[in-house]
Amino acid sequence: MSDVSLESLPPAAHPPTQRYLPYLVGGVAAVAVVSWLLNTPEGILGKAGAIGYAICHRIDSHSLHIGNAQFPLCARCTGIYLGVLLGMVTLLALGRRRAGGMPRAPIFVALLAFIGLMGVDGVNSYLNFFPGLPRLYEPNNSLRVITGLLNGLALAGLMVPVFNQTLWADWEDRPVLGRWRELALLVGLAAIIAGLIFTDQVIFLYPLALLSVVGVLAILVALNTTILLIALKQENKARTPASAALPLLAGFTLAMLEIGAIDWLRYSVFHTWSGLPGLN
Repeated sequence: MSDVSLESLPPAAHPPTQRYLPYLVGGVAAVAVVSWLLNTPEGILGKAGAIGYAICHRIDSHSLHIGNAQFPLCARCTGIYLGVLLGMVTLLALGRRRAGGMPRAPIFVALLAFIGLMGVDGVNSYLNFFPGLPRLYEPNNSLRVITGLLNGLALAGLMVPVFNQTLWADWEDRPVLGRWRELALLVGLAAIIAGLIFTDQVIFLYPLALLSVVGVLAILVALNTTILLIALKQENKARTPASAALPLLAGFTLAMLEIGAIDWLRYSVFHTWSGLPGLN
């Protein structure tokens, strides 16, 4: 008698947990999203601000504004997560959707320098909370945006290959960034985004504000999916977008649970959706 593989069995013969797992994960995701929507501020900016509330201090003086409305994230975090989203989308457009190699060494060093620049600017800005301490320069939101964008590009360049190595069965052993011109393209696009922000025009600010929280969700989903696959020993299983859908949905579900839990905890302590109190 010939052996019968699991793949040859009809769907009804698959283990029950395997058949019902997508519905279970989808149900948890729906409950998490609906519960979060019902318990967060009204309006698109209000919902976006509730995502930012989970990962950012949202200090008013350190944030950009659309008229009187505060951005969902502070200026630095706005730059970071716009940079992450820009990096991920651009790498996809460059055909690196399954590239699992780290950036080439010189570019890797440049990305680390981007992270270091934001670190220097962040420390210098933090010293502003302690009057009398010397600073390298006067901190401002423009520098927060610029250094945040560069840091976000670096995070995308380092996260994407790890994610691809974990998710895809047929990931490609080539650098996600292999040429200086590719890095120059990323930096050039980031400069355009910074320029649009600095125009202070609502037509640019509103969509960029919303895209910044899309960047938050993008990196949380990527990180959660990677961690879940490693923890459950399910790495390198996906071969098609359809087979990647369930791990990504699980990563999204966990992201919404994390955001909801942090929102609830922070609101329980401060009783406000505004930024941290008592800081300038």
